[in-house]
This record gives sequence, structure tokens and C-alpha cells, in this order.
Amino acid sequence: MLKIGLFGVGHLGEIHLKCIYNIAALALVGFYDPDEERSKEVTTKYGTPRFTDPDALMDAVDIVDIVSPTVTHFQLAKLAMKKNKHLFIEKPVAYTEAEAAVLLAMERKTNVKVQIGHVERFNPAFLTLKDMVLSPMFIEGHRLATFNPRGTDVSVILDLMIHDIDIVLSIVDSPVKQINASGVAVVTNTLDIANVRIEFKNGCVANLTASRISLKKMRKLRFFQKDAYISLDFLDKEVQIVRLYDKEAVDISADLPVFELETDQGTKLIHVEMPDIVEVNAIQSELEALVLSIQNDQPTRVSLHDGYRALKIAHQIMADIDARKITPGEHV
Repeated sequence: MLKIGLFGVGHLGEIHLKCIYNIAALALVGFYDPDEERSKEVTTKYGTPRFTDPDALMDAVDIVDIVSPTVTHFQLAKLAMKKNKHLFIEKPVAYTEAEAAVLLAMERKTNVKVQIGHVERFNPAFLTLKDMVLSPMFIEGHRLATFNPRGTDVSVILDLMIHDIDIVLSIVDSPVKQINASGVAVVTNTLDIANVRIEFKNGCVANLTASRISLKKMRKLRFFQKDAYISLDFLDKEVQIVRLYDKEAVDISADLPVFELETDQGTKLIHVEMPDIVEVNAIQSELEALVLSIQNDQPTRVSLHDGYRALKIAHQIMADIDARKITPGEHV
């Protein structure tokens, strides 16, 4: 059994705590959180021991689970790596690209396993596509949320859009060529709504929008590729796959729901598929994946390099938005 220590017991940290208790291979030694009132509440509710010294908790465990505010990730992760502890770090991996680069350099000198909490990789809807060849040339994404003061210490790009950045980078096997972005701080001091067009060297384009001031919630990605359209709904956990076939390539007598489409290239057949979704707890699954990578000495499903790469693109997006700002009194 692997001993684990939890750093941060806010809203997401409490979810981690409950998931850890459901994983037989893990033993929760305790948690560290500087918030006195919140710590008392968690201790009373779950009976989980509270540590007031982060060093002491790290010394007592095999795995450090960092679910604290983003600005604290770097110092906690660096301390854990120095102690040769395995790590789970909630997204984003760090606050700055430079911090993430330091962690990446440290990881190369250790034998620890580090997994980053890009939880949508474990979303049951996304998992249904694991055996499908994805080679999109256009991607459209919308990640919209109603306003919640929690998480506004960072921009909407680091808070929400980074999920879709990670998914896109995991699918598109090509370097980023160009980024064009815009965004606005509406109710906080950081960006609350943003849009980016990411162009890849292979010709693929991803158009992503993220907002935390919307009237409705939405978490969708749409992939367009040769002869196929895939709609992925992370929120409702639904997938729709529309494929286009030559009429001669499909056995009409087979039990396959298709309808005809007349094109200038002749008659095509369209097949719409909605795969069955196997419901899973995505946060518990990502923690279990880290356990398996430790037990089997295998690479983690979402590596530190993955986290660094997504953070790097996120900062490039924010830099592009900053570069386009017009100061009061300035004329275009």
C-alpha cells in the first residue's frame, strides 16, 4: 500500500480526499492546509489527521498530492522532488513557464513519477475515442462556466482553457506555428473570457473559447477531419461520430443506420454513431493511473512534460492578448 499526503483541502481538494479513501492501494496519512477554519471542518467531517508542517507530511508519505492554489504548486512540488516523492499536481502544473521548466529539469534527475491533473483526459466521453484514429484539420472548442469566485486567482486561460489546450496538444501531432488571441477582464483583475486561434505546422487549426462569466455551462470540442466529424461533450458525457462513406464501400444490407447524400462526386452515405459511455469517476481514475504507473514503473498518463507544454501554450496565448492591448488614450 502506498502512503499519500494531500496538500490543499479546498473544494477540489475535498474531492481528492474522498477519492483517495475509495482507492484500496492508497493510505491517506493526512493533509496540509494553512486555512485553520477549513482544516477544522475537514478534520471534523472525515477524521483525517491535519499536519501543520509540510515537511513532516512529505517525510511520512510515498506520494504527494498537490491540490493547493496554483501559486503554491512550484514550491511544494520542488520540495517533494528533493525528497524523492512521487507527485500528483493539479493543473496547471505551475504558475509560470519558468517554474514548470525547473520542475521538468528536476524530474529528469530523479526516479519519481509525476502526473498532472488534466482531468479531461480521463473523462468517459473522451475515453470512448481512445481506439479511433484522430487526425483533425479543424477543431472548435467552447468551455463556458457561470461565474464563481473560486479559481479567479488565475486567468480563465489557466483556469479553464488549459483543459482544451491539453486535449488538442495530445491529439495534434505537430508543432504550433502561430497563435492569435483576444480576451477581456470583465469582473475580475484577470482575463474572464478569451478566444484563441492556434495554427499548427501540419495545417490544423484549433479555435478555442473559454469564459467564466457565461449564463450557461458548456464543455464541448468538435473535430473535423477527412470523411468524419466528431462532437465531444465533456459536460454531458456524450459523443457523436458522423462518418462519410462511398456508397460502394458500405454493405447496405448490413444493420447499419445510414442515409444518402448527393454530392458532386456521386452518392455518399452518412453514418451517425453515438457510442455507449462507460461512466467513471475521472478524478479517481487519474489517481489510480498514477498508482499503476508507480507499481509497474511505467510512464504516467499525463506527464510533467504534457503539463509544461500546455502551460507554455497558455502563456503564449496570454502574451498575445497582452500585446494587443490598447492603453487609454492610445489610437490604433
